[in-house]
Amino acid sequence: MAIKYELIKECKQTGARLGKIHTPHGTIETPIFMPVGTQATVKSMTPEELKEIESQIILSNTYHLYLRPGHDLVEKAGGLHKFMNWDRPILTDSGGFQVFSLGDLRKISEEGVEFRSHIDGSKHFISPEKAIEIQNSLGSDIIMAFDECAPYPADREYVKNSLERTTRWAKRCKKAHKNTDTQGLFGIIQGGIYKDMREQSAKEITELDFPGYAVGGLSVGEPKPLMYEVLEYTTPLMPKNKPRYLMGVGSPDCLIEGVIRGIDMFDCVLPTRIARNGTAMTSQGRVTIKQARFYDDFTPLDPECDCYTCRNYTKAYLRHLFKANEILSARLFSYHNLYFLLKLMKNIREAIKNDNLLDYRKEFFEKYGYEL
Repeated sequence: MAIKYELIKECKQTGARLGKIHTPHGTIETPIFMPVGTQATVKSMTPEELKEIESQIILSNTYHLYLRPGHDLVEKAGGLHKFMNWDRPILTDSGGFQVFSLGDLRKISEEGVEFRSHIDGSKHFISPEKAIEIQNSLGSDIIMAFDECAPYPADREYVKNSLERTTRWAKRCKKAHKNTDTQGLFGIIQGGIYKDMREQSAKEITELDFPGYAVGGLSVGEPKPLMYEVLEYTTPLMPKNKPRYLMGVGSPDCLIEGVIRGIDMFDCVLPTRIARNGTAMTSQGRVTIKQARFYDDFTPLDPECDCYTCRNYTKAYLRHLFKANEILSARLFSYHNLYFLLKLMKNIREAIKNDNLLDYRKEFFEKYGYEL
């Protein structure tokens, strides 16, 4: 198998897991946050900078790369790793979430999804087989099955039909997957907020014996306590000897709470998206640099951070860059936010190792301004 999970330790206080995922392009220490490089680049960051901040794996997007520049071109370039000059692991999502978020621009059938490009309005069709074909061409280490992501809220009948179609599509994805020796195909568990449907989906998807599993259909607008509740009864249904991936989650509180509930992998555009809006995650909570009080503040973004941005620049200078609409603003904030989350995950791994994750959560939440 291309992907192998090694469970090293479980925290005595919680269900948190310390582990390693072995891939063709290196080993990933978990729990881990994966920076998102939607279009074969983590926005404003170079591969060298991503290595500086200890990014172990990045995520890229099947839907976007299919539309532009095209998976055939990426394959011709030698695969996604060579194309973007990244020699560490890559995960590609199936494009399912992007396709389903198109709303009126797409039409779902049993065969697949017909949609219009958000770029030029051209008509396309992605089936489970096509999603796998694209990802096989991209050559990412971990690829995702094509699933139907039900919206929130959605009624029971819609969610049931959706999860059952996801199971049928997962079977087709597994059959279509060619590069089993170099790419690990993960299945996705759906079922919305309904416990019995999560149980049904988990049973059906895990029976297909994928090398890893994701929890899909969360972080789509539901309240956080509800997401945590769904995780509490879903993750125990997933095999202990396989990685567990919660898709689309990246706020510090959700990362900690997700790990406590047994999740190993996370991804989200949040850190780079808010960076472009001049917002930083810091040990004292969020800092929005456009605020007037930072006009003559010559202290670093985060006094407890030792990233390149915090070592070299002040809030006053960063506010100037943002107000002047300088590209460097997005770069420095992105560098800091990704460093902050990756350092957070490192601290979480250490807390699991020392069996004090709940103590770490309490300390972190108090400083960040979260309520337990």
